[in-house]
Amino acid sequence: MIKRERWSSKMIFIFAAIGSAVGLGNVWRFPYLAGKYGGGAFLIPYLFMLFVLGIPLLIMEFAIGQKMQLGAVGSFKNIKHKLSGIGLGGVLSGFVVCGYYAVVMAWCIIYLVHSFSMRWGTDTKTFFFNNILHLSDNAAKTGFISPAILFSLILVWLMIYFSVWKGVKSVGKVVLITMPLPVVLLLILLARGITLPGAMEGVLFYIKPKFSALLDLEVWSAAMSQIFFTLSLAFGIMIAYASYQHTSSDIAKSAIVTSLVNSSISIVSGFAVFSTLGYMSLKNGVAISELAASGPSLAFIVFPKALSLIPFAPFFAVLFFIMLITLGIDSAFSLVEAASTVISDSFPHVRRQDVSLYVCVFGFASGIIFTTFAGLYYLDIVDHFITNYGLVAVGLLEVLAVGWLYGADKLRAYVNSVSDIKIGKWWEILIKYIIPILLVFLLISTIQRDMATPYEGYPQWSLFLFGWLILLIVAASSIICSHLSKKT
Repeated sequence: MIKRERWSSKMIFIFAAIGSAVGLGNVWRFPYLAGKYGGGAFLIPYLFMLFVLGIPLLIMEFAIGQKMQLGAVGSFKNIKHKLSGIGLGGVLSGFVVCGYYAVVMAWCIIYLVHSFSMRWGTDTKTFFFNNILHLSDNAAKTGFISPAILFSLILVWLMIYFSVWKGVKSVGKVVLITMPLPVVLLLILLARGITLPGAMEGVLFYIKPKFSALLDLEVWSAAMSQIFFTLSLAFGIMIAYASYQHTSSDIAKSAIVTSLVNSSISIVSGFAVFSTLGYMSLKNGVAISELAASGPSLAFIVFPKALSLIPFAPFFAVLFFIMLITLGIDSAFSLVEAASTVISDSFPHVRRQDVSLYVCVFGFASGIIFTTFAGLYYLDIVDHFITNYGLVAVGLLEVLAVGWLYGADKLRAYVNSVSDIKIGKWWEILIKYIIPILLVFLLISTIQRDMATPYEGYPQWSLFLFGWLILLIVAASSIICSHLSKKT
């Protein structure tokens, strides 16, 4: 029997888990949601979901991976043969995410190069859509492949490959740099932001609570979705990472530390972003609410413009995009590692370097469609369907499998046997009852919105081709996997 790889230390495992959890969404998605949904009031549902949904699910995934000593597919297969498809569904969904996530990182590399000369000038919107993306008029006009994005995408996948090519050995070395570095850079940007004129107006907009927002179910749905996505739940990542821990390693403390550090970085990012937006609002006379409502384009349109206004702009622009790249790389290679772990578990005699190469080449090929002139449209649709349907459905199936088939009580007993912090009966109630209800609510509310109005007004053919069809392929692959597992 081939001996399973191990993390070199407990700290490296924690660094890897935090690195996977903390990604690009911490810098732009959390501040955007806070600005959109009640400022400081958004922290109430956010923190509620952290403790009711995030930490309990992370404890569950850490426990399953560590107990079974296998990736997501093998772990759920050990619970019951026909459940292996649950693990595959998560890994495939995560791999789809990695395909377009790497393209966003490619944009960051291009912006890093342009940061030295601040080439985007004053019209950052035109620069992003026309000069970088060459965005076509609609999803039907695919156009050509952007050479700059394609070349940058190759660089991204080379970075990913050499981060994972030797499994946890290489990952462990990389995270020593890529986990703490963006945190240091974020603190530098925060220090610069809060010293700018108008910064306090931005901070007040960020933290001032609008309690009426708490009556809106969409706010709670957004908080739930953010916690679910930001902790890398249901991707198979945390199960894979935990499988390289010794079976006696502390689980509860690792999950709590990972979750709290991730959320703390999100909250600090909000201060860095809104202090800078406050300065931009003062200089340009644009309302902070309007700037904050830009969503994901915050990183490529609003923030570059804000950075261009401050003293020593190129220096801080370089820091900002290095921060985004280092934030993104951990999340990207963790998605690859989840897939590689499943393959290595199934074919243990294949060299890890070869497995990583195959996964990375396939990942690169799957992302090429997003480098076309209509790539942003396709990326947006795929992201919406995979994160709001695929991952939530996998998470729901996970808690049902663990809570009702494996036994939440049995898994809790294992967690408590290896952890300094003991979890009570409340954890079983959350896993068996509360979390399934929350995830069903999230699915139903998303379906209702999409049925009422087609997502972002995209044509139905594009929603089917890049949304429902991809979900169908992931689901069909998972069902076939489950069927084949029953025969073995």
